[in-house]
Amino acid sequence: MFSKFKKRYIIPVVASGFLFVGVSFKDDFFEIAKQIEIFTTLFKTVNQNYVDEVAPADLMDKAIKSMLADLDPYTNYFNEQDVVKFKINNTGEYTGIGALVTRKEDQLIIREPYKNFPADKAGLKAGDAIIQIGDVMLSDYKEDASQLLKGAKNTKIDLKYIRQGKTLSTQLVLDEVEIKAVPFFSKVDDKTGYIVLSAFNRKTTQETKEALENLKSNGAERIILDLRGNPGGLLNEAVNVCNLFVPKGETIVTTKSKNEKHNNTYKTSREPIDTEIPLVVIVDGKSASASEIVAGALQDLDRAVVLGSRSFGKGLVQRPFDMTYGTQVKVTISRYYTPSGRCIQALDYWHKDKDGKAVRTDATKYNAFKTKKGRTVYDGGGILPDVVLEESKVSPIAESLQKNDGVFNYATYYYFKNPGLGDKIPNISDGDYADFKAFLKREKYSFDTETELALKATLEKAKKEKIDETLTKEYDQLFAALQRSEEMLLDKNQKEIKKLIQDELIKRYQYKEGLYQFYIKNNPEVSKAVTLLANQTDYNKILKI
Repeated sequence: MFSKFKKRYIIPVVASGFLFVGVSFKDDFFEIAKQIEIFTTLFKTVNQNYVDEVAPADLMDKAIKSMLADLDPYTNYFNEQDVVKFKINNTGEYTGIGALVTRKEDQLIIREPYKNFPADKAGLKAGDAIIQIGDVMLSDYKEDASQLLKGAKNTKIDLKYIRQGKTLSTQLVLDEVEIKAVPFFSKVDDKTGYIVLSAFNRKTTQETKEALENLKSNGAERIILDLRGNPGGLLNEAVNVCNLFVPKGETIVTTKSKNEKHNNTYKTSREPIDTEIPLVVIVDGKSASASEIVAGALQDLDRAVVLGSRSFGKGLVQRPFDMTYGTQVKVTISRYYTPSGRCIQALDYWHKDKDGKAVRTDATKYNAFKTKKGRTVYDGGGILPDVVLEESKVSPIAESLQKNDGVFNYATYYYFKNPGLGDKIPNISDGDYADFKAFLKREKYSFDTETELALKATLEKAKKEKIDETLTKEYDQLFAALQRSEEMLLDKNQKEIKKLIQDELIKRYQYKEGLYQFYIKNNPEVSKAVTLLANQTDYNKILKI
């Protein structure tokens, strides 16, 4: 995540995870020149002699992007069109429809409409599949279709979409959409404040500061900072958020690279809001990048108790660079280290398995470090919470149901089947869960586990080699056994999956705000944080105060 590209700008540094270990810095200009000459000669030879016409720009675009893909997922090339279409805006504002949208085949799927913004006002709901924007059929449009939803404020756009098998029409009126870094804050009880921090953009510190001061003025004597699901963003904002709770002049993060100009130490530079207020930070497996800087720094400085499940483990720093002809490249320039010296990168992109996937650092190879007060913490695989909760961990079957839209699609089905719940909290009964399993079967849902994918790949190979007839019976038996196993996992993880369905349904009926309101009284991580903060002895014991 990084700022919107401009030709002239103060370069924002973005926090992410890392790859290299022990690479020496060597400027071998002859070798670089040699390889460029070879490539230039090859490129000209192919373009001039290939049997059919080729598009040089397309060929070069694929060559560059393929080359960078071998490094890490965060080093990317943007051609002229990519730069124009680039959608991320770290100011937290953009003119648009006010909804989370994803492309799926020939449709744009509404994942989440934001309350009182254009998509919501136009009557769009999660699960609606847009098939036509203006006079453009998405089946005929292979480019970035979200660009068709861009325009000046008050621009009217006609849409056709599919909802539960029916084709409907509506009209959007574009407006300024503010994406809040702090979408919610509230008192949990008389003395405990709760702040949800969902992104690190240019407004993050100001919004967090305002929430903190508001809660304190209303009697909050302890704070919960919820970073679950926060993918990160601007590194400077992570430093400044920490500065709200730690003194001026404290080291929060250090970046190191083979290139010395990218080596930096980031310290707090302002007077804090409160260095004493008890603080719990909640993280999960989707807390990454700048989120891990905040959690890791506050943990290393013994300023907060970290609670939840291990964070993502993404410790790369990236920076965008302008190039010729309006092109740009975003490059992983360094690793970041928490105050104790930890780099918490989980994946090693220079050591890949037989399938070309980066190898995860083995837990036996984690290194121990000491916090400011001498507590032991580890590198190598994300931020490990001081208090690990089983409820925060995601099982493989639940992860598959989220990744492949099993929960999302069932929530869509349930919502339109039960339209009148209003502000009532949907309770997923055993009957509902049986209905959920029946829905998965009816929709022929694929879990796409590694075993399932390997089994399907084996059959495809057998078909190509024309030996599938002799394997069909055995394959069917294996696949049936696998489905029985998946059925058992659905039952074994029923409590966890019910919670995922309930959370998704609350958003359908009451938007994200309703989900956060529900969390205040019903979320196990928040409840544990409240209990811990209320018990000063246990809190102090963890932090060795």
